Amino acid sequence: QVQLVESGGGLVQPGGSLRLSCAASGSLFSIYAMGWYRQAPGKQRELVATILSGGLTNYADSVKERFTISRDNAKNPIYLYLQMNSLKLEDTATYYCNVERRGIVRDTFWGQGTQVTVSS
Repeated sequence: QVQLVESGGGLVQPGGSLRLSCAASGSLFSIYAMGWYRQAPGKQRELVATILSGGLTNYADSVKERFTISRDNAKNPIYLYLQMNSLKLEDTATYYCNVERRGIVRDTFWGQGTQVTVSS
């Protein structure tokens, strides 16, 4: 099992910045990807950004050039970050940390989420 704990959410004005953190602990083998997803009220959960084990990153078009995903494997637990700049009202959502493993079986783990509210 993998345990994920997010932190760093909060209330910020449009144009502001936040940094989300996710501490990943447990059976951290065969990790294929780690990522951030978000879900706004009344909408489906959507991908924000992912980072593969080799370091390749992928971003949703809506956050490119504004958000940066990074990972610190040197620490235990492993930390996943999401630096969010130039925040917009439409970035308001609950943000979830995700880990996908591809070992003998494929499985996915989710954190509990952290709320990000962008409001003036």
